[in-house]
Amino acid sequence: MSLEITQSAAICRLLADATRQRLLLLLESEELSVAELTEITGLTQSRISTHLGKLRDHDMVSDRRQGTNVYYSTPPAGHTALQRIWSALRQDINGDELSSDRERMQEVVRRRAPALTWAESIAGQMELHYSPGRTWEATVHALLPLIELGDVLDIAAGDGVLAGLLAPRCRSMTCVDLSAKLVAAGSARLADFRQARYLQGDMHQLPLPDCRFDTIFLLHALTYSNRPQLALNEVGRLLRPGGRAIICTLARHEHKATVASYDHVNQGFDCAELEAMLEMAGLDHRHCELSLREAQSPYFGVITAIASKPLIAE
Repeated sequence: MSLEITQSAAICRLLADATRQRLLLLLESEELSVAELTEITGLTQSRISTHLGKLRDHDMVSDRRQGTNVYYSTPPAGHTALQRIWSALRQDINGDELSSDRERMQEVVRRRAPALTWAESIAGQMELHYSPGRTWEATVHALLPLIELGDVLDIAAGDGVLAGLLAPRCRSMTCVDLSAKLVAAGSARLADFRQARYLQGDMHQLPLPDCRFDTIFLLHALTYSNRPQLALNEVGRLLRPGGRAIICTLARHEHKATVASYDHVNQGFDCAELEAMLEMAGLDHRHCELSLREAQSPYFGVITAIASKPLIAE
């Protein structure tokens, strides 16, 4: 869809206001009234109503009447130029003011039903809210003692965040990344683990011997590849018979502008495509499905696949 210059300028003016951005970010996670938005932001009701009116005129918010109250929310993700620009912009917005807004919002919503516990007040949206000590990282640490991974390879390992978690559960941990800077950062992170090492290498042609690993991770790497089949062929070559590969990648999407700043070279995959590539690499896919749909716009999907190398070559 092409835009006239006047349309483009109007979009930029609408999104250039900090208050309108605050309102959009709040309404993405909770339906709120003008009075509640006033309490959360500290702004006057007239000012908030004015901004909501402008956002509603451009279909960026919708309203719903319940008794004497009118509640505002953001509509489902769309494909207008304005919504695409906002989706790209909001990915990098963060800061203390936004965190404070969200904390006050949780308290305001909780007071709607004072008899409810904190957990009851966020029922159905618990994954969107923070509570002390209750994080995904804490959950991962709780589950790690249940697994034994053998000899592990982490391809496109970045600066070693995953390796730092898994190294204590591995007989050996080998990390590979193309970037010398990331290899240096990862080596420093894993300095206390004698069983871990970092190598610089290309995921399409790894400097490692055949059939060396029990477990291989290829997490969020394929979107950086213009030759994904070669990367998966390397996984098949390096796995021992009976070994497992865990692959995560973005599902195919239409948000090229959003991912450009992350250096992605493709727009994800679909399950059938990934299954076919795994078979070409000599792997049996035991599991390949859309495992996650992100809660925030533009609602990226994540595909998770678990594949194994046959014990006896067919």
